[in-house]
Amino acid sequence: MVMYSPEISRSDPVDKATLATLIFLGTEIMFFAGLISSFLILRAGTPNWPPPGQPRYPILITGFNTLFLLVSGATMFRAVKAAQGHRRKRWLLATFGFGTLFLGIQGVEWVKLVEYGMTFTSSIYGGLFYTLIGCHALHLVIALVILIFVIFRSGFGTKTHPLLSLCSLYWYFVVGIWPLLYTLVYLL
Repeated sequence: MVMYSPEISRSDPVDKATLATLIFLGTEIMFFAGLISSFLILRAGTPNWPPPGQPRYPILITGFNTLFLLVSGATMFRAVKAAQGHRRKRWLLATFGFGTLFLGIQGVEWVKLVEYGMTFTSSIYGGLFYTLIGCHALHLVIALVILIFVIFRSGFGTKTHPLLSLCSLYWYFVVGIWPLLYTLVYLL
């Protein structure tokens, strides 16, 4: 008969904060899955896409802008892997800069689209665009606020700080969902 031995059967549990973050990210994935599903269903039901009289999305500039967001994911990875606190802070500031640049360019695009007559209420084309892309932008703003908090409030030693680990999970989610949104909304 084999007796239960906690030393043998125990594995390293995921800490509560990481588990909570992963559960939260699971709900965020479901949220975006719902938005994307709605987008695909409504788009499929519209005979002319894009509708006549609506401006076309800025595919090229958004493609270049996508690179800034992807680079921010790489700089976040470098920040997590950095061994020294001052190097980590530089990578986090670079991440913040690339994320802010992405958001700023997106804001300029939105202003131009509104000037061309595409608003949230102008058509289903505009409504879907601003809902999907706006939700991503909101998530990026939240990620930037969290990142500022991590930069200024956490102590940086030689090992990864727990706040940085949680922030990086959220950042990777925001970066990771964007190529899917860009492909679906801008390219298809």
